[in-house]
Amino acid sequence: MLESDTVALNPNQLVQALDKPSEDFTKTDIMAYIEANDIRMLNLRYLGGDGRLKMLNFVIQSRAQLDRVLTMGERVDGSSLFSFVEATSSDLYVVPRFRSAFVNPFSGTPSLDLLCSFYDVDGNPLASAPEHILHKAQQSLGRATGASMEALGELEYYLFSPAEELYPVVEQRGYHEAPPFSKWGEIRQQTLYHLAQMGCSLKYAHAEVGNFVINGEQHVQHEIEFLPVPVSDAADQMALAKWVVRQVAYRNGMEVSFSPKIVVGQAGSGMHFHTRLMAEGVNLFSQGKGLTAEAMKVIGGYLSHAASLTAFGNTVPTSFLRLVPHQEAPTAICWGDRNRSALVRVPLGWQNLDDRMFRDANPNEPPVGELPNDAQTIELRSPDGSANIHLLLAGITVAAREGLTNPGMQEYAEQRYVAGDASKVAGLDQLPTSCYESAERLLTQRASYEADDVFPPGLIDSWAARLQGYGDRDLRTKLLEQKGLLDEMVRRYFHIG
Repeated sequence: MLESDTVALNPNQLVQALDKPSEDFTKTDIMAYIEANDIRMLNLRYLGGDGRLKMLNFVIQSRAQLDRVLTMGERVDGSSLFSFVEATSSDLYVVPRFRSAFVNPFSGTPSLDLLCSFYDVDGNPLASAPEHILHKAQQSLGRATGASMEALGELEYYLFSPAEELYPVVEQRGYHEAPPFSKWGEIRQQTLYHLAQMGCSLKYAHAEVGNFVINGEQHVQHEIEFLPVPVSDAADQMALAKWVVRQVAYRNGMEVSFSPKIVVGQAGSGMHFHTRLMAEGVNLFSQGKGLTAEAMKVIGGYLSHAASLTAFGNTVPTSFLRLVPHQEAPTAICWGDRNRSALVRVPLGWQNLDDRMFRDANPNEPPVGELPNDAQTIELRSPDGSANIHLLLAGITVAAREGLTNPGMQEYAEQRYVAGDASKVAGLDQLPTSCYESAERLLTQRASYEADDVFPPGLIDSWAARLQGYGDRDLRTKLLEQKGLLDEMVRRYFHIG
């Protein structure tokens, strides 16, 4: 049981009502909550191959019917959800996970939603389902190292509305701006509160750099950042966040886009992920002074797999219009401390600090002593909103495993440290410049992903074929030669993921 003061402050309605953390929710709990709160509908939610949350609606008609749905789930057409499922044998089961339950904040009828897992005809987890691949990656890491991966995502997006004459937005000067100079902060705040009520672990939200006006329309960028949680939860929370941002924007008569690039020369939108390696409640990146050997090996794993990871983290041609020099987006495969031009960044982590900042800011407060030494993370800055979130985090977890278990990964990382602008350093390997090239890099490195039965070979083949099917090998040349092609591509991938 949670202590009452913690429950009182927790915005998750089910946690408050049931007086227990969500990971302890049972079928009995869910049914009791539904009866006590006059919930009239049940919605099963699951991610399709396009990265969007799908929905299956049930009107609650009896205890027996509710018990049956919660126990057995339902069957769905997998071939309409995933490109790698054949129509001739497409039936799949979706079964709800009780720990994911939340009250739907948008439904006019009181409704409870639950995220689901996919199972095949024999009742086994669907081997090619992205959420199961991520689960297998985490298990593989645990078997190989005894540690687990936690992650937090950063979701960047643009909102669009007619330009305002009062306090007009200033181009590329939106970072942490506040109203009235920043626009539509209320949408960001509504989204944040809904996500908290749904059980997501949130850090903060703010206005981002991207501000510009074109043809009388203002484009305003925002960001939501989460707290570190196990990678499977981090992926689910990011998927929920994209859905909630869109719903709140839609209800305010606005459009939102997570597209990696909308206008050349203006800030693109990324989906960075911070990670940390945990063992028995200890952050293995935060021991002693500076980065640990484990942290350096993980960085080596990320760098050595960076090119192939773009296959899961940068999945549309416009992804590679964001990955250009001098835009705070990486192009060179390297890492650095607090260096936003590097592919892998080691941010400030409160390592080895006492309470001097606290005491200076609050001189009347008693000393608190040494601060917690658990906040250090490692950030991968290449992914964007087109990412298949579960496959990306599975790939990141595989890369961490490879870094920790393959000899020489610490030295590999040490040789690729950059202190200044990474785009000006000669001799560094570069990220792919197209989906076609990222697919080639994935196929070259497929053995890492397929090891320990994490990624099915058929999924790797299907995924690479999809990326190569864009035919974007010479995209940047074509954009220079074909007027209007960029606008066409922006429209085509405006609502990715």
